[in-house]
Amino acid sequence: LNHRTAEVQRLSRRQEMFEIKRICCIGAGYVGGPTCSVIAQMCPEITVTVVDVNESRIKAWNSDPLPIYEPGLKEVVESCRGKNLFFSTDIPSAIKDADLVFISVNTPTKTYGMGKGRAADLKFIESCARQIVEVSDGYKIVTEKSTVPVRAAESIRRIFDANTKPSLNLQVLSNPEFLAEGTAVRDLKEPDRVLIGGDETPEGQRAIRALCAVYEHWVPKSRIITTNTWSSELSKL
Repeated sequence: LNHRTAEVQRLSRRQEMFEIKRICCIGAGYVGGPTCSVIAQMCPEITVTVVDVNESRIKAWNSDPLPIYEPGLKEVVESCRGKNLFFSTDIPSAIKDADLVFISVNTPTKTYGMGKGRAADLKFIESCARQIVEVSDGYKIVTEKSTVPVRAAESIRRIFDANTKPSLNLQVLSNPEFLAEGTAVRDLKEPDRVLIGGDETPEGQRAIRALCAVYEHWVPKSRIITTNTWSSELSKL
């Protein structure tokens, strides 16, 4: 009986809500910058750090003018930069501290090998995955953002599985963006829908609920659609 009670308690703990308090976004480009700026503004209790290897780009995010122009973006950034929104080149520290990591890097078309000229090159996503495994411990949600090529999550999981360590529990989600140039801030603040895909396991569903809770700060629940990772990636096409 004691054994069954312990098992029930263990499962109950796994089902408990995981609260995201610190977000790291790898990639300070057209998707990562505006998305995380809006999240920071809408969720003042969450610390959001956007990181990039490009020092000049990070310097621009920390200055005026910003590296990209979108109507309303400057006001959003200035309302929370230095409070709960930070731009940095210290990628390892940001990953290590985060509860959730957005991967929002480029996925250019392959220039060589199978799929040349057609398929997406996942080398930058895979590089991020390796760095996440290297510096992480404990429980962390890793979310593919930006273009989300089909099978990107599978590629990330393969790297995680090959480099796993006992202290690490990584969950992979897919959260494609649907932004249009010129209306990105409005698209983020008033989205037609937010799509989140994850594993159909208790741990996967727990990760989905945690990311849903972030968006629910300003997006009606009826507009947040959850599915499996594969369907989420396909929908981006």
